[in-house]
Amino acid sequence: MIVAPIPKNEDLRLEALKSYDILDTQPEKSFDDIAKIASYICQTPIALVVLLDAQRQWFKAKVGLDASETSRDSAFCSHAILQDELFIIEDALQDERFFDNPLVTKDPHVRFYAGAPLIDTQGLPLGTLCVIDRTTKTLSAEQRDSLKALARQVVTLLELRRVAKQLADALKEVETLQGLLPICAWCKNIHTGDGYWQRMEDYLSTHTNIKLTHGICPSCAGQYFSDSVS
Repeated sequence: MIVAPIPKNEDLRLEALKSYDILDTQPEKSFDDIAKIASYICQTPIALVVLLDAQRQWFKAKVGLDASETSRDSAFCSHAILQDELFIIEDALQDERFFDNPLVTKDPHVRFYAGAPLIDTQGLPLGTLCVIDRTTKTLSAEQRDSLKALARQVVTLLELRRVAKQLADALKEVETLQGLLPICAWCKNIHTGDGYWQRMEDYLSTHTNIKLTHGICPSCAGQYFSDSVS
């Protein structure tokens, strides 16, 4: 088995993958549907949406396979992300890179593989949309084009997911800012929003369940009551 070399832009690639916050998330119908369509168009029993982490390939969507991830060292997709176009192995047993690969010699007994790299907007490969068969196979020009088109749709879904996360984070930040209290830097009274200022004690008593007690801290005692103490 020949292990694929690490991409030169690996650090940037992993950073980009992390930004989507998608690894180890639950299945989503939008990704599952694309895997099903890829399986149907290419007439293969297995189809996967694969994301390549540092040490593993993780399956965001899968058809015809029970595993949720496998080692990156044995992953066909580790080779596929090094390509700009489709990476196709028509007979893994006849390929010196894969004939003794555990994914070939053991379950799922891969013979045919075709993987379209998932290239993000920065040109970084995040993983693949791949189809797999247990027998040798070829793809027609139409099937190849369809697989590449579906891979682009996977990237679109990833981008939409990232934008949605950014908007959610921005909304939380706005909510946090809206929750800030305008307090006078000198007297510490709080602006109530209706043109009035209210003592902090009164404001907290009105707007929260906090019960206040009063005392004198050592600093104030020393500053204001030092004569009486002595």
